[in-house]
Amino acid sequence: MKNKEIKTDLGSEKFFTLSEFRHKAGIPLVLAKKLIAWQEIRTVIDEQGIIMVAESEVVRFIKLMERPWIKAYYFFRALGPGFVTGASDDDPSGIGTYSSVGAKFGLGIIWMAIWLLPMMMAIQEVCARIGIVTNRGLAGVLQKHYKRKIVASVVILLIVANVVNIGADLGAMAASLQMLTNINFYVGAVFFAILTIVLEIFIGYRFYVKILKWLALSVLAYVVTGIIINPNWREILSFAFIPKFDLTEEYIFAIVAVFGTSITPYLFFWQTSGEVEENNLAIKIKKLMNEKVRIKRHDRIVKMRTDVGTGMFLANVVFFFIILTTAQVLFKNGVTNIESAQQAAEALRPLAGDYAYLLFAIGIIGTGLLAVPILAGSGAYALAEVMKWHEGLDKKFSRAKGFYMVIIVSILVGLLLNLFNINPIKALYYAAFLNGVIALPLLIVIMVVGDDKKIMGRETNPVWVKIFGWGAIFFMIGILFLGLVLYFD
Repeated sequence: MKNKEIKTDLGSEKFFTLSEFRHKAGIPLVLAKKLIAWQEIRTVIDEQGIIMVAESEVVRFIKLMERPWIKAYYFFRALGPGFVTGASDDDPSGIGTYSSVGAKFGLGIIWMAIWLLPMMMAIQEVCARIGIVTNRGLAGVLQKHYKRKIVASVVILLIVANVVNIGADLGAMAASLQMLTNINFYVGAVFFAILTIVLEIFIGYRFYVKILKWLALSVLAYVVTGIIINPNWREILSFAFIPKFDLTEEYIFAIVAVFGTSITPYLFFWQTSGEVEENNLAIKIKKLMNEKVRIKRHDRIVKMRTDVGTGMFLANVVFFFIILTTAQVLFKNGVTNIESAQQAAEALRPLAGDYAYLLFAIGIIGTGLLAVPILAGSGAYALAEVMKWHEGLDKKFSRAKGFYMVIIVSILVGLLLNLFNINPIKALYYAAFLNGVIALPLLIVIMVVGDDKKIMGRETNPVWVKIFGWGAIFFMIGILFLGLVLYFD
């Protein structure tokens, strides 16, 4: 590496080991290693092959970390697949669904933001544990331990849900671009489809996701808006912690849609594959550090839990404030049925006035550009593992043709769904409902795998994960049963 020099004589300046450096800087060891891998810290290697950091470099970094925004930047940059997964959870489907239910039911469903959080954290931890322990993607694990028909059924369900979601996301992104430029809707949809394919195949998702995860934070405008409009917080908190059920078909449909856009199938597969990628990256870093290539599962799981918790917490904070904002701005003003992206954008007008459309469009386009590659990629990972193709976004097209063809076909089929002239907001809403229904059998399989000692060894699901993971399953079964009863009544 450029930031390393081999020194047989370190001279009179004082030097610190990597462990000493991270203690003095007050940062986790994993961040210290990543700082060196990113070439943010200059190091030398002594005659024993140990990486050393000069005292002047330590002092420079400590002064740098005195700036809160710098510290936040490095913390954010070090977060892995859990954070990206959480950010992508607030994709156009999520924004559209939360806006719709906020306008239609006011604060009536805001309680789900609180109650779903531990369930989301539990389920994503199960997926992450599977990736860490087995170093395989979810489909690969299922294929090794279960019948091919079961695995094929799971993958088909995933790809169907993903393609519908991709179509809805592309439609919402095109509608948002149309708000800004008056460009033809279909031209916009084709543009985003081609852009996503080109970026994912020829540039590499890992490169541009660094930019897109910052762009995804644009949805935090809803958080700011929810604070500025000065709502009745006592009323909001009473709705937030105490579920208030409305036994109607529309309300039950909305619950399933919110569940489906929060605990959505593609996140399961992406989280597992993301942990495998993180594990491979950790091995590369250890080799770079001249350390023995031995990954401690316990340490990886502790780091993963922080990562997953941060991502899911962010997703639900945004979820909470989107419903809060649309309930206060739209529902209270009699706008209960969102028919267009423009109407949803009105929820931001208290913050930005005439620029509300711009903020809303940035949120839709930014999260869409983040989510569509994940949607297409998660399906590609799953099918490639089943078919035993070469896989990975870091591989060239010539080395993983089948993997990349799944991505291309998924995006193009999703694009074609927009030819049916479906309202983008309604498409997002119904796609979320479909995800909720499809998520149920996938959740059951995932929880069974996470509790299987033959697969997980000593790292089976802890008690709290079992409680909230199976709780999510029984909750969904109960809601779907109730919906059927109301439908046939």
